[in-house]
Amino acid sequence: MALADQVFGFFIPTVSLMGVGSVKETGNQVKNLGGKKVLIVTDKGLAALGVAEKVKGLVEEAGVSAIIYDGAEPNPTDKNVHDGLKVFQDNKCDMIVSLGGGSSHDCAKGIGIVSTNGGHIRDYEGVDKSTKPMPPFIAINTTAGTGSEMTRFCIITNTDTHVKMAIVDWRVTPNVAINDPVLMVGMPSALTAATGMDALTHAVEAYVSTIATPVTDACALMAIKLISENLRNAVANGQNMEARDKMAYAEYLAGMAFNNASLGYVHGMAHQLGGFYNLPHGVCNAILLPAVESFNLISNPKRFAEIAEAMGENIEGLSVREAADVAIASIKKLSADVGIPAGLKELNVKEKDFEVMAKNAMKDACSATNPRLATLQDVINIFKSAM
Repeated sequence: MALADQVFGFFIPTVSLMGVGSVKETGNQVKNLGGKKVLIVTDKGLAALGVAEKVKGLVEEAGVSAIIYDGAEPNPTDKNVHDGLKVFQDNKCDMIVSLGGGSSHDCAKGIGIVSTNGGHIRDYEGVDKSTKPMPPFIAINTTAGTGSEMTRFCIITNTDTHVKMAIVDWRVTPNVAINDPVLMVGMPSALTAATGMDALTHAVEAYVSTIATPVTDACALMAIKLISENLRNAVANGQNMEARDKMAYAEYLAGMAFNNASLGYVHGMAHQLGGFYNLPHGVCNAILLPAVESFNLISNPKRFAEIAEAMGENIEGLSVREAADVAIASIKKLSADVGIPAGLKELNVKEKDFEVMAKNAMKDACSATNPRLATLQDVINIFKSAM
């Protein structure tokens, strides 16, 4: 297809609220969207900490009733979605507020899309399979990583096949995204590291994607810069509000980038690790990122040289290829500095599963925009190199 015949979309929430104290606007946004009965989708951890009750209070202060569903598990499943759907329907809810990281947001998206379109969440795997808008949807983010609070991506694990289904649908994009760094202060250092590396993966994969545009490039490069400058500080001291605030902007920018330029084999492969072993998504991405991008490097060394520069590396006097290698080394260094495991072996991943995971990864919607085409053996070899 000639370049003139390509059409590039840009998807983003209608309203995005950021900065210290922005969560206090939840009630106003609920009223603006006309909600009468809100389902708050969250996880058991945030419910136990009382954060969900505080958000429920903000909704009720606006004169709107709310009920909490805390069944979103890490790597949310189709069962989580349909359990939440029952709560939504039994309580005659007409609006959804998600609270948490990617698991809560994705579970909420699944509930919303099935509530108006019917059927089973498995029916919506792929791109733009829904035909009706979901209920009004506000996503309140508590981690600086997934970007799910502002994207059209929804990842749900099929409990029969243990495969993560990639649902990419513009209708699941939240109407309102709220990123308040105050809600991120309590994140443990390990979760801060994993979610931060997840955001870096989003930015890097979007920047080298086959459908990257100048708009997504700008978002990706700034995200890479902010993560490189602030993730170490956020991991070292979770009370560092400046680092938390900058990481919130970084993960949102990375979300803007991959929401529109999509991703690559890192995510296609990480989804299999999450589905097979129920492993943390950000950790899987962090381990796979240098392995996959080493494979991708020959597709566009100039792009990787630019990534090295965005990460603050001095590439003066280096050839483009040498500078590209610096990008890979810089990613590895950041990952090690924030305590990411050195390889998949530490996560008890088994080589006997590589072939089936590689086959599934090649079918994953995220893999379609990887800059270098791979054979099945290539993907198996990347898994091996990440051990």
